[in-house]
Amino acid sequence: MDRLKFAVLLICMVLVACGFYSMAGSIPPHIKTVAIPLMDNETAEFGLAEALTDGLLERFNEEGVLDIADELRAHSILRGTVKKVHEGPYTYSKTESVSEYRYKIDVRLVWYDVKQEKNLLEGTYSGFGAYGLSGDIASDGIDNDNDGKIDSEDDDEFGEPRTFATQVAVRKIAEDILNDIMTTW
Repeated sequence: MDRLKFAVLLICMVLVACGFYSMAGSIPPHIKTVAIPLMDNETAEFGLAEALTDGLLERFNEEGVLDIADELRAHSILRGTVKKVHEGPYTYSKTESVSEYRYKIDVRLVWYDVKQEKNLLEGTYSGFGAYGLSGDIASDGIDNDNDGKIDSEDDDEFGEPRTFATQVAVRKIAEDILNDIMTTW
């Protein structure tokens, strides 16, 4: 009899704990879809708004958290504005010349609940990528995507350095936004 009581108590505790966890990290139940219109761009960087919008769409599709819909049918809308791009020296060599540049993007974002007509999330998000001047990120001695791997150890570092730094920054921003949306509730 004591074993049965213990088993029932244990099951109840697990169910309560799981129920609390899933409620704390869930999106409001009436929101099943999100629209992600083309971001605005207040910078001179051509194609950056498109890259960020595409990066968000890609991450949402990969995670499958919310279905993507057009603005007329969506339960929520994720609007963003590229506010600023900063590019500057990141590290220096022993001779005090720049050996690595940092490319940083700042985005202002609002996640809007269409049904309740209120903002669910507002904030500024930043992401950066690093690159050198060698022209070949596969052999520049830099951890371009900040994953702890350099050159031959890192099989995803290839392409034009500044373009790759932009992709890394976009991916970081998209991941941070998605994480915040999933953990806000």
